[in-house]
Amino acid sequence: QVQLVESGGGSVQAGGSLRVSCAASGITSRGYSMGWFRQPPGKEREGVAVINSDGTTNSLDSVKGRFTISKDHAKNTLNLQMNSLKPEDTAMYYCAADRKWRGSWSSTDEYRYWGQGTQVTVSS
Repeated sequence: QVQLVESGGGSVQAGGSLRVSCAASGITSRGYSMGWFRQPPGKEREGVAVINSDGTTNSLDSVKGRFTISKDHAKNTLNLQMNSLKPEDTAMYYCAADRKWRGSWSSTDEYRYWGQGTQVTVSS
């Protein structure tokens, strides 16, 4: 049984930093594409960044240069370091995983496994 458990969300002022993590069980981080999605209140869920099984990454233009996605294979964990946070980054952040995305890395349809989410709130 696959489980993804997020942690590390919280509240921060604009310009600050947060790190969210996703602990995986039932899958190995090496063999899966793992990513972060976010869903602001009243809006659709959008892809933030993904790191593929070969180590390559894809990310949303608006987070490039600010967010860094990484895997810790020893801990079977996915991380997202978020710097220079903006109020528009406020959302529930979800971890997602699947063997390999085939169409669009940012489509929710590409991922079978999801965590429950962790809230990130950025105040101005």
